[in-house]
Amino acid sequence: MKDTLIMKFGGTSVGSVQAIQQVIEITRDSKANWRNMAIIVSAMSGVTDKLLAGAKKAVAGDESIAKEFASELRQKHLEALEQLAPDALRERKAIESLMDDFVSLCHAIHVLGEASPRALDAIASLGERMSAPLVAAGLSHASIPANVVDTREVLVTDDVYQSASPDMEATRQRAEQVVQPLFKASQVPVITGFIGADREGTVTTLGRGGSDFSGAIFGVVLDAQEVWIWTDVSGVMSADPRIEPSARTLPEITYREISELAFYGAKVLHPKAIRPALEHGITLWVKNTFKPSSACTRIIEDSNGQKVHIRAVTAIRDQCLVTVEGRGMLGVPGIAARLFTAVAREKTNVVMISQASSEQSICIVVPHDAREVVAQALDEEFRQEIARRDIDHISVSDDCAIVTVVGAGMRSTPGIAGKVFSAVGAESVNVIAIAQGSSECSISLVVDAAEADKAIRAIHRLIVG
Repeated sequence: MKDTLIMKFGGTSVGSVQAIQQVIEITRDSKANWRNMAIIVSAMSGVTDKLLAGAKKAVAGDESIAKEFASELRQKHLEALEQLAPDALRERKAIESLMDDFVSLCHAIHVLGEASPRALDAIASLGERMSAPLVAAGLSHASIPANVVDTREVLVTDDVYQSASPDMEATRQRAEQVVQPLFKASQVPVITGFIGADREGTVTTLGRGGSDFSGAIFGVVLDAQEVWIWTDVSGVMSADPRIEPSARTLPEITYREISELAFYGAKVLHPKAIRPALEHGITLWVKNTFKPSSACTRIIEDSNGQKVHIRAVTAIRDQCLVTVEGRGMLGVPGIAARLFTAVAREKTNVVMISQASSEQSICIVVPHDAREVVAQALDEEFRQEIARRDIDHISVSDDCAIVTVVGAGMRSTPGIAGKVFSAVGAESVNVIAIAQGSSECSISLVVDAAEADKAIRAIHRLIVG
């Protein structure tokens, strides 16, 4: 029998009674082979979005929406609890109390007229704090002894609200005090993902998708041999199967490859979850909750000598291309630094960068909803250069997408970029800008949003062809 397994279940995996019943059966089957097992759970699908939407409405002056959402979410969880564990009175009271807290928090930010990151973390944490008791009650009712672990009492973080980082040593000490006794009692700890608390006990979150990160953190502090990430797809696929039906599950993928895929739109695994697991020698798997015996993907540190050139293709949408162009930029130091500083002041993430070798233009890709504020910031930053005609103009594209081709085997393989461009060119897809990192693990193409799916299908034919 193996020693310790951590299983993380995403929002869709606990999104309904049927899904939770599947979680229960997976736990039952897996527990037969592992001495210790802990479960990390996300909020039920859609719950965190609804909580934050209620908070946003409260800030805008409409407090009634929060009460309406609280009623909906209370009913959703209590109906599920009634089917999974009808005698779970303690869990029922906990869910009702959490929804009362939600209404109170929304009232407070309504009165203040603003929602601080600290307040938003408190609100966003409520989803996991409801789903964990629900799953634990379902397990116990199915004769699998389980107990809730509230990570506010275990996972110690800094005070960077909405994107906190863990203190691994402090968390390890707390885990030994809280989780290890449950292992010794042959219970399954059901751990709230995504949330923690700073040293003062104030709730924090690890950022959206942070439940994957929680899985890796607890894998490390509990000395697990394996971490299984359960989602609604069969592992990591070569493309989104909704776009390309011939997409297939990759049996293995490297840390670098999946990090690129995660950054550029693939939502299978949070990139922060990968590094701590691999650094501590923990085997990381991505599996399908609804097809547990189907193909799955193992995350590995390197390619083990595999020569697969292109592994997968993905896209990040709702982007726009901002171009700073001018013949007077040639050889002028500091232009790029000033550009990025101006964008950073607006707290906008630069997703991709491309610069002409002549130094007469710099292109950056930013989220579409930031296009106006970024354009205004750059107009102000380069006001004098525009007046002198050192910079001819700053242009902002319409809606575009970044299509990214990933494969560690592309490195030092001649002709890959040519094949990619030929494939999209054959489909009459216009490439607006390109970027390739020095690692040669990925090639990114900026295309019109309407042509993204066509580009994905064209490139995917290079994988299966």
